[in-house]
Amino acid sequence: MSFHFRRGRVFLALLLLAAFHWASNTRLSGGAPAIHGHNAFGLLAMLFPINITLFMFMRERGVLTVAGRIRLAFLAFQAGMVAWLLHFHEGGFGAFIGRDILLPLLPGGFVLSLPLLLVLALSFPIATMRLAFSLSPVNSALLGSMVAAAAVCGWPTIPEMPMLFITAAALTLTLGVLQDTHDMAFRDDLTSLPSRRALNEQLTDMRRRYVIAMLDVDHFKNFNDAYGHDVGDQVLKMVARKIHEVKGGGKPYRYGGEEFTVIFPRSRLDEAIPHLEEVRKAIAAYQLVLRDTSRPETSRLGKRQRGSGEGETVSVTISIGVAESNDRSIPAEVLKEADQALYRAKRKGRDILSK
Repeated sequence: MSFHFRRGRVFLALLLLAAFHWASNTRLSGGAPAIHGHNAFGLLAMLFPINITLFMFMRERGVLTVAGRIRLAFLAFQAGMVAWLLHFHEGGFGAFIGRDILLPLLPGGFVLSLPLLLVLALSFPIATMRLAFSLSPVNSALLGSMVAAAAVCGWPTIPEMPMLFITAAALTLTLGVLQDTHDMAFRDDLTSLPSRRALNEQLTDMRRRYVIAMLDVDHFKNFNDAYGHDVGDQVLKMVARKIHEVKGGGKPYRYGGEEFTVIFPRSRLDEAIPHLEEVRKAIAAYQLVLRDTSRPETSRLGKRQRGSGEGETVSVTISIGVAESNDRSIPAEVLKEADQALYRAKRKGRDILSK
């Protein structure tokens, strides 16, 4: 699945997990070779959280692309280094990675080597912060696999534990791929709002009482012609952010192009209109600083410059059409009525709400 959907980071994580599973089985096999397996397990246990943390900072580049092949070569290099250490220097690092620490407060005793504990102490907070700033299904799954691998390392003497947590890690990565592909189908890539497909599914599950609003950016085609499509994308993202902040229980969607939809479940018209008016006024009052060669591309510097008022600014307005259901309405009819109300708002001069 990760190969088919071009999720190279998950593909690499699963390769690491397979190697981790092999080392875990070798360690538990018993006999003289188990010493060799113990050292291999210790090395892979240290490399796993480091690599997972690196994957969380990487952009998705597929599996067999140029970047994907470089990453595969990076893992192959690590495998070669592990094999070299095991063959030529096993005695030197074997004692180092075998310094176990027992945490008796956890059930069954929790044993970690000191080097692995230090690696986890560094990797886990960094990965958690990365997830907080870049929340995504794949990043969540990668962090979950790191936690599961730590559990495998902590309870290696209980036969069922390694298989249980390795399976949990694999399932977590699988669910991450599934959730990511679901988001691709049901979430708009530009604005991060739910897409029209998600709207259509929501409409099939509406109750008797609800309000539907159609919102459209005024003169957007002229704006695109004057400033270009890149600036137009900035405008759509800004408008989407403001619509996403709608109150009153409104659920925003990108309908298509410069059109957006907001659904207010279990609401009346007079309850939804004040919240829509608040969004309309917030968008009209917002001054968007245009990106140019003098404007930093990073979001942090961009926010600082917006606050300073430097650079050319533009503003846009939206028109809104809103309709309310009744006991016999079907969602498609209410959506059509909201669209007709939107056209009335356009004819009345734009930057207004019509019902």
